[in-house]
Amino acid sequence: MTEIATFAAGCFWGVEQAFRDVDGVIKTEVGYTGGAKAGPSYEDVCGGTTGHAEAVRVTFDPSKISYDDLVALFWTIHDPTVLNRQGPDVGAQYRSVIFYHSEAQAKAAENARSEEDSRGHHPGPIVTIIEALKEWWPAEDYHQHYFEKRGGGVCAVSTKK
Repeated sequence: MTEIATFAAGCFWGVEQAFRDVDGVIKTEVGYTGGAKAGPSYEDVCGGTTGHAEAVRVTFDPSKISYDDLVALFWTIHDPTVLNRQGPDVGAQYRSVIFYHSEAQAKAAENARSEEDSRGHHPGPIVTIIEALKEWWPAEDYHQHYFEKRGGGVCAVSTKK
């Protein structure tokens, strides 16, 4: 049995790579969610008018890795205190969001955000949004597993490791 988690944390290439390398993650897919336009393209989303975030859908085996562990990784791969920006990437499409698939995920994400914020590991308060996943639009094929296809590279997802 598998579960799905969806995260937005800046440029989806680097976010996907961070989750792909985790034991228990079966599949990753980059795409768009949280916006108003049906079937948006990369150009639409980068234009900043659709309201979508670049996001990563993570299919995982909960017997090997928990949802809580995936959320814990999420905090380490980007700066959750910056609204609509990660590194040099600016715009609402790069916002920090946990898109939940169930009420259990919503509660776990809310608890994790509160705990992470109280630890004081970040330069300011966490602004990560937690919202229900409504629509998922896979990104174009050339964006899937981008670094594997292009070789090397890292997006500016975080200065923390």
